[in-house]
Amino acid sequence: MRRDVFQAIADPVRRDIIALLAEETLTVNTIAEKFNISRPAISKHLKILNECELIVYEKHGRERLCKIQPKSLVPAFLWIERYKSLWEDKLDSFDAYLTELQAKANNNE
Repeated sequence: MRRDVFQAIADPVRRDIIALLAEETLTVNTIAEKFNISRPAISKHLKILNECELIVYEKHGRERLCKIQPKSLVPAFLWIERYKSLWEDKLDSFDAYLTELQAKANNNE
């Protein structure tokens, strides 16, 4: 099965792993210790991230380090960026609506 970045970031645990690895390179065991799920489950998530080329493994002695490959997130970033103005317009409209409601509430006091 060919996986892509969107499959990788669809899962909240994988997004949390990406966030951890964005801060520093970690061993598989260190990553596993930070979650309340089994070590095999973490390994499965790491395997998917590796298949999507979001992380690579580096051997250091007996340990495997996980290192993020941020360039692999570019397709997701570009896709999200296309919709940024739409979101901003909607948020601006919502903000204006809330401001209007607040003004009406203050006038009724």
